[in-house]
Amino acid sequence: MPKGNEVIYHRSSIETATASAIRRLQARKFDEQARRILSSNKFYQRKFASAGLRPEQVKYRNFAAFPFTLKSELVQDQLEHPPFGTNLTVNPSRFIRMHQTSATTGKPLKWLDTRACWRWWMECWAYIYRGVGVRADDKVFVAFSFGPFIGFWTAFEGAQKLGNLVLAGGGQSSEQRVLSILENKATVLVCTPTYALRLGEVAGQMGGVDLRQSSVRLTINAGEPGASIPATKQRIEELWGAKCYDHPGMTEVGAYGFECALQTGGVHLNEGEFIFEVVEPATGRPVGDGEQGELVISNLGRIGMPLIRYRTGDRVRLNSDKCACGRTFRRAMGGVLGRVDDMITVRGVNVFPSGVENVLRGFPEIEEFEIEVFKERHMDELVIRIELKAGLSPDADPLAALVQNKVRAQLGIRARVSIAEKGSLPRYELKARRIKVRAAGV
Repeated sequence: MPKGNEVIYHRSSIETATASAIRRLQARKFDEQARRILSSNKFYQRKFASAGLRPEQVKYRNFAAFPFTLKSELVQDQLEHPPFGTNLTVNPSRFIRMHQTSATTGKPLKWLDTRACWRWWMECWAYIYRGVGVRADDKVFVAFSFGPFIGFWTAFEGAQKLGNLVLAGGGQSSEQRVLSILENKATVLVCTPTYALRLGEVAGQMGGVDLRQSSVRLTINAGEPGASIPATKQRIEELWGAKCYDHPGMTEVGAYGFECALQTGGVHLNEGEFIFEVVEPATGRPVGDGEQGELVISNLGRIGMPLIRYRTGDRVRLNSDKCACGRTFRRAMGGVLGRVDDMITVRGVNVFPSGVENVLRGFPEIEEFEIEVFKERHMDELVIRIELKAGLSPDADPLAALVQNKVRAQLGIRARVSIAEKGSLPRYELKARRIKVRAAGV
């Protein structure tokens, strides 16, 4: 059974505040930040002027009238004003860190942080670590390569700032990381959900190393929505004998959410450091609790390269009820449900990749999978390739039929399911890219 955890707050007066108190805090932070941004940030000076708003009108009380910020605008701004664009509130000489997005959905964005912005990042990670129950005596293993993606660095330095012993997994193979986790008795693992599963696969190939006997008592999984997908979460917990916690964040926005120690079905949104909205993707109109929509975020502390009403492209469903852990921060139920633009339509049925993953992870025989969508004779077709765990026969037609039937029963679509050769499907350390859309005739 997973090793237990406890409720710990970072700033209890904020995390348990009333909704009105949180709004007052957000108003104070935003208005202070807006004055600085509009005094020197050319990107937002142009943006608010184009919307017909004078600087003195850019106040929290007028928040709903502000224009949205789109990723496409930011990419274009950096193309026209290389290398960093015009969304700069301070002189470029003030920045000390440069990171970039993973380019999952297009050209990567470069993002800069000042010393003050970096301290703000550490504050956001303190909420995450305390929220999931990390204690002072925990040893944190960060299983990343430490490239330009910001999540590696913030996770590492955030734990270090809290006083934890932090173990960097950069420059190591997966086998070396497994050994380091075991030998150094790491108690917290930070990585993507996919890589938590990959380490389990590797451990099984190392003479049957049983990760359930390790000292790891919790995993913090970010970079993709898998840790909030029930079947994926369950598999990670069974593999490690540890609690699996979801943490959503974005390079350009910040580390904005965490699953609490009680795992009440949602990810807490850090309303002390961000302003959150959920809107209908097509119209931009706000949606209420319990309705799915696109998450819009404004950060409150990253002034060097700020974001105001940033449309994340992530689908969420919020709940404003007080959590059993005592926090009043709203929760994204089920975490990030997927991307607004990643929906697949197969013969008139709308399907999200997270739904397919939840079905497939329910089969313990499946090690890895890949999805392909294409048209054949003007009809939409969905092919799922599955790779079986070591020791299982690749001639597993009965399993393929079972998977096909379960996909049809739970998602309402007919899919072709085939068994891939062992080792033929890609493995991922960062965000997994398991979906391929093939153009007609290709």
